[in-house]
Amino acid sequence: MAGRFGSIFVLALAQSAEARSPYDAEKFATPAMRADEKVHHEVVRGLAARGRRRLSGSFRAAVFGANDGLVSNLALVLGIGATGVSSGLVLFSGIAGLLAGALSMGAGEFVSVRSQRELLASTEESGDADATAGDLDIDANELALVYRARGMSQDESLLRAQRVVRAARAGIRSGATGPIGVRTDHDIVGSDWTAAISSFLLFASGAIVPVLPWIFGLSGITAIALALILVGVALLCTGAMVGILSGGPPLKRALRQLAIGFSAAAITYGLGLLFGVGVV
Repeated sequence: MAGRFGSIFVLALAQSAEARSPYDAEKFATPAMRADEKVHHEVVRGLAARGRRRLSGSFRAAVFGANDGLVSNLALVLGIGATGVSSGLVLFSGIAGLLAGALSMGAGEFVSVRSQRELLASTEESGDADATAGDLDIDANELALVYRARGMSQDESLLRAQRVVRAARAGIRSGATGPIGVRTDHDIVGSDWTAAISSFLLFASGAIVPVLPWIFGLSGITAIALALILVGVALLCTGAMVGILSGGPPLKRALRQLAIGFSAAAITYGLGLLFGVGVV
């Protein structure tokens, strides 16, 4: 499973297994046994943390795109189908909703993630101050302000500034450069192109599901019932996947996704019945 889907899936499953400790409800289990299980759970959670952070950007866009495609297009075709229009018009509306939604999702994700990455890039530390420390015509106090602005304490920043200035004036420029710590903000945000492409594809793959009955020539109540079944299964799967990767109960997440999706579909279907028309 790790070789095919990545280690994060295996670690997430292991974390869920460790969370279901059999010793919590076992009256003969000692406190040391319970504590040992808690440590196991925390170790696995820590191992999965880095993978989750790197996955979070594109995974958020993918889950949002798939769920949005399923729910929005199901609501669209059910709402239009409930008005009594022809099956051809329902099919056309579903395909138009798929294309419009997928393009909108892809463009929106690209712009939002690119904007976030540019905003984070403007906050990253620069090595310019350290690199020019040897040319300072004053003492290290001014350079210490740079480190204070980065979050270091007053004493620590002054000591580092004095060390950097001494090294720079001695001609050791390489020892005077380099940021403090390692930034992982971009790993958390993810790639703009990855987010856009995954949103487009996942929205389209989700949005096509409610339209399948009409694509294969079904109509009326039969098409609506089959669309509900297909979307229900897809919502349960995406919800369970979110539960597995987040270390939570998959069934609870799956039922939550199903309830949210069907609630939106029920509202639009009711509106379609309320404003029903007879179009041939």
